[in-house]
Amino acid sequence: MAVTLYPDIPGRFLAPKGKLARARPAATAPTSTTCFWLPAAGGYAVAVYHDANGDRDFNRTLVGLPIEGYGFSNDAPTRTGLPAFKQARFQAASSDTVIRIRIRYP
Repeated sequence: MAVTLYPDIPGRFLAPKGKLARARPAATAPTSTTCFWLPAAGGYAVAVYHDANGDRDFNRTLVGLPIEGYGFSNDAPTRTGLPAFKQARFQAASSDTVIRIRIRYP
């Protein structure tokens, strides 16, 4: 899996080189877990994809539809394309913050 953390900075969500951190934990059924150290309390967003073939790329069909499972914090909707940061944004506290992300498989 690839779990990517984005800061609340305009233009960085899902942008090349926009991430704050990335982890690649092993995918385990029924849940996988990872942990990030956050520099401060505040707004963040997470994007996840299940790198099923291990090529470190989010694979898509020729028309751009996902082949691998994916998800976003807040279960941000993806019906008409990628979600905006405000849809995936969650508020991290100064202590432990736990979020759950549902992976959608095509």
